[in-house]
Amino acid sequence: MRRLWILTGPIIFLVTPMGHGYDRISGESFASRSEVIATHGMAATSQPLATQVALDILKSGGNAVDAAIAANATLGLMEPTGNGIGGDLFAIIWDAKTKKLYGLNASGRSPRSLTRKWFIENGYESIPPRGALPVSVPGTVDGWFEMHQRFGSLPMKDLLQPVIDYAREGFPVTEYIAWLWQKYEPILGGFPAFRETYMPAGRAPAKGEIFKNPRLANTLEQLAEGGRDVFYKGEMAHVIADHVQANGGFLSYEDLATHYSEWVEPVSTNYRGYDVWELPPNGQGIAALQMLNILEAFDLAAMGFGSADYLHVLTEAKKLAFEDRAKFYADPEFFDVPVEELISKEYAEEKRKLLSMETAAKKYPAGDAKLENGDTIYLATADKDGNMVSLIQSNYRGMGTGMVPPGLGFNLQDRGELFSLEAGHANSFEPGKRPFQTIIPAFVTKDGKPWLSFGLMGGGMQPQGHVQIIVNLIDFGMNLQEAGDAPRILHEGSSQPTGEQMNDGGLLNLESGIDEQVVDELRKRGHQIGSSTGGYGGYQAIRRDQENGTYIGASESRKDGHAAGY
Repeated sequence: MRRLWILTGPIIFLVTPMGHGYDRISGESFASRSEVIATHGMAATSQPLATQVALDILKSGGNAVDAAIAANATLGLMEPTGNGIGGDLFAIIWDAKTKKLYGLNASGRSPRSLTRKWFIENGYESIPPRGALPVSVPGTVDGWFEMHQRFGSLPMKDLLQPVIDYAREGFPVTEYIAWLWQKYEPILGGFPAFRETYMPAGRAPAKGEIFKNPRLANTLEQLAEGGRDVFYKGEMAHVIADHVQANGGFLSYEDLATHYSEWVEPVSTNYRGYDVWELPPNGQGIAALQMLNILEAFDLAAMGFGSADYLHVLTEAKKLAFEDRAKFYADPEFFDVPVEELISKEYAEEKRKLLSMETAAKKYPAGDAKLENGDTIYLATADKDGNMVSLIQSNYRGMGTGMVPPGLGFNLQDRGELFSLEAGHANSFEPGKRPFQTIIPAFVTKDGKPWLSFGLMGGGMQPQGHVQIIVNLIDFGMNLQEAGDAPRILHEGSSQPTGEQMNDGGLLNLESGIDEQVVDELRKRGHQIGSSTGGYGGYQAIRRDQENGTYIGASESRKDGHAAGY
């Protein structure tokens, strides 16, 4: 029998349809579809064809890491509005053999010949979002090969062949991706190499049109045959560097040739008996852990999903964590980020004392711990042996800088925009430094066993989204699909990692489905209510059901998300 959860204010009603069927629910807050359940393997990505590629790899004997690499490569072709090999990558991997989590930071560094002084002397108050100046070393390709060398099973050629075929033969563009693509046409269409690759008919492709990228096919074929050094030390590296420098940038061949990814230890906090894992900075993952620590003292289940009390404390916890995010989160090779203290229960207890249930704060002070925008893709995979992957990858600002190296078929990222130009700031621009990153994969274990691989896209939405998914599952008892379909909030404001100050309390954006009486109550407490549309992220998840020996998958209903297993 089909279940529908209907949200009306703070109460969720279970509607059981009678007879052999039921009319489509309309005029209500939301309705969930069933979770996907399978025994041998599972993939959840933001594009159905990419999910099928991942399943094909699993069925042909590949493991979860193989499937994740193949799916990510496919998404770079099919969803260039969010990712590609010109961007960065982060992953958390559960290895069934060692029964351990492994974290990979495959983000790139700033050009070594570029300095903060140069920006200041040339009149910049911030790093621009487009063109050659925000380009940092793309880390995705090295990330693939690091994952593959450590955990992969099938040859890299087998993993890249499906996307190579799609790039040559073409694929039909989905409605949502076509809509995004068309939005970038006036923004990036002035870059000639961008037009050549992504607007071959003189415009962005429309829904259902077949898009081909033979240049990307050639690039991926070279990677499949020659390995990561083709990208970072071969002729390809010269083409990338020459293109950036010809357009006024500083990225050099040496920057690419000296690039390396880093295996890092994931960090965690325990939330009501579940260990929630994130990667340490230069990403923002620990903001989710800080928020959960603050929220743990509140009886959220008693408050109720969608209630004014719950949404208020959730928003205030976000504000508290994001002040620390602006002050402390940076490349740990350049700044001693006090991670252990920031994610400690004791620290959360002190921060919690600043929170009022009656009034929304205009400004919180950042802690005295001792020494965003854009689209992304997130995917999860799992295999028959119990390996699971949580992977996120992005260009930043959707399609990136507009810098498309001639003949290579991909766009370079603009992550460098997220550096601050403020002297002494933890995230201030320095040569060879990794910028603050918004993209974060997540993982949850229970009693030392894998429980959930999940993520949620969308700039500053990501840690907020991680927290909302966890709370929906653990406090409100939703299933995996319902937890993603439920209305979300997005608070915008607080101080930014670029150094910008936003001290007016920010905007609390509420997705449709929140009761109007609740909205009125939030206004009374001082919250400034913003938009109900857009920016709420893209969710994928795979949960391990230890009792039944199955995987449970869920995907984003707001985008082209698709979870499938076998």
